[in-house]
Amino acid sequence: MKPITYELMKTCKQTGARLGRVHTPHGSFDTPTFMPVGTLATVKTMSPEELEELNANIILSNTYHLWLRPGDDIIGEAGGLHQFMNWNKAILTDSGGFQVFSLSDRREIKEEGVHFRHHLSGEKLFLSPEKAMQIQNVLGSDIMMAFDECPPYPATYDYMKASVERTSRWAERCLEAHLRQNDQGLFGIIQGGEYEDLRKQSIEDLTSLDFPGYAVGGLSVGEPKHIMNEVLEFTTPLMPSNKPRYLMGVGSPDSLIDGAIRGIDMFDCVLPTRIARNGTCMTSFGRLVVRNAKYARDFRPIDEKCECHVCKNYSRAYIRHLIKCNETFGFRLTTYHNLYFLLNLMRKVRKAISEDRLGDFKKAFFEQYGLNQPNAKNF
Repeated sequence: MKPITYELMKTCKQTGARLGRVHTPHGSFDTPTFMPVGTLATVKTMSPEELEELNANIILSNTYHLWLRPGDDIIGEAGGLHQFMNWNKAILTDSGGFQVFSLSDRREIKEEGVHFRHHLSGEKLFLSPEKAMQIQNVLGSDIMMAFDECPPYPATYDYMKASVERTSRWAERCLEAHLRQNDQGLFGIIQGGEYEDLRKQSIEDLTSLDFPGYAVGGLSVGEPKHIMNEVLEFTTPLMPSNKPRYLMGVGSPDSLIDGAIRGIDMFDCVLPTRIARNGTCMTSFGRLVVRNAKYARDFRPIDEKCECHVCKNYSRAYIRHLIKCNETFGFRLTTYHNLYFLLNLMRKVRKAISEDRLGDFKKAFFEQYGLNQPNAKNF
């Protein structure tokens, strides 16, 4: 048996969205799904037990950051990432490619890999496809990501073409360096920016290598949302239908629904946890900034339609008080609520797919959320 397999269970007649299930060495999860991000082996302010309460069946951690702190050697001594953080469900680790992109002012891309400086200490570092595989093999994640270049938006055609070709060469090197193919699945990352022919080239290169899953990279990096949707519309139909499709770095409610409609199975983003620490909450009627003064005497829950533990037990006024006082418990409550909101949204998306009504669900959700209005505020 391969470590990662995909089971297609239903295709929505109204939209073509997929209802599926991904099987991993640490359990299965239904798709489309949202993966909470635990960059440093923790989803910020949340315990693994709370993530289980929320029915999160897969989370994401970061190869680059764990390599630097505490070090993959320490995690290896602990028995791997699952044991280190006491998480017995699936884990996906990204390769560090996005961090290379985000450190553009202090990195140099070469054919052998990337030379750059530590984002905290300034120490000189080097990351290659082989090194990224070595680290992830030690971490022991269920799903590993190939080491790629994530080009900026916008990028010229010539730059993007060279980048795609390099990413394809690096993908081959990743497969050769991946030493735990019996219990860790390695996904390839499709690049190409907004250029349809380059996306097609990237897909052809990577599918020839027969990865167990594929990610769409290079989106949610500053392009307008209509560009992202257009890229998905010409990219996902070319991707294998019998393997999971992962859209990297996307987590706003509208983009999750739009991505599912365009055939995406897996999503991740720091958005719900990051904005929670600023007092911004996702609700059924749009965003709510609970730290605002108008909620000082508002004793209603964050969202009166929400069934999460936070909305059942705590008021806007109390949560605002905690956040204004910089109390960690306030950030925990907003984070719990936001993660519940997105995980519950994906449950509703899966149900709508199963009932062939995802198009109707999108229309109703966007209307209630205020996304059909001109200049609507999103996240």
